[in-house]
Amino acid sequence: MAVGHSVDRLWAHHDRGLLDEPLTRLVEAHRALSNAERDVTFYRVLLQRLASGDLPVDQHLFARIDRTVSQLKDAVGTRDARQGDALAELESLEAAAPVRAMAEGKDLIAHEFAALLAISRGAKVHEHLQTGRTSVVTASGVRLTLSVLQRLEEAGLVARDTSHPLHAGQPISLTDAGRTTLTGTGRPPAATPTPAPRVGSWPTASGRSR
Repeated sequence: MAVGHSVDRLWAHHDRGLLDEPLTRLVEAHRALSNAERDVTFYRVLLQRLASGDLPVDQHLFARIDRTVSQLKDAVGTRDARQGDALAELESLEAAAPVRAMAEGKDLIAHEFAALLAISRGAKVHEHLQTGRTSVVTASGVRLTLSVLQRLEEAGLVARDTSHPLHAGQPISLTDAGRTTLTGTGRPPAATPTPAPRVGSWPTASGRSR
């Protein structure tokens, strides 16, 4: 991972003006993504309410549904763009200062760390009954590739609940090592003296959305 504090701590450092320019850009990109995700949730819930059957079915309802669908589409487009911005900032930080993951000495590249962050908010792996294709979907609606999930599993960062059938969806959760990787806590003492860490590192997945 490219940085090493929790989301909450990193945001607090930003508000106190303690971050350097690259980390400041990352926090601002993450906040923009979080706000965009909130808008997607708002319009999705509104659309569900409009289609729930609780409101009179008339031309006014149709107009509200059309307008909400358009707003939801715009919000999703904005969310996807903000997610790209946040990933670009992560990749920039990683390129400038590559670091080691906290599990089994494996390196996490930016999109894998972003996947771990998304999984921390909830995720499931499904196998489609007809096609046999396996997909990984997070609670925020982000789809991950199976290869990324398998790399995180091999690194001991995530685990599936195999008590559920794959076609019904197997919940994915962070292991202790996965949580440590995100929070940057619980590191073993170094064999030789090391300099004090700089203020501000990449956040754990705490529930901003991200």
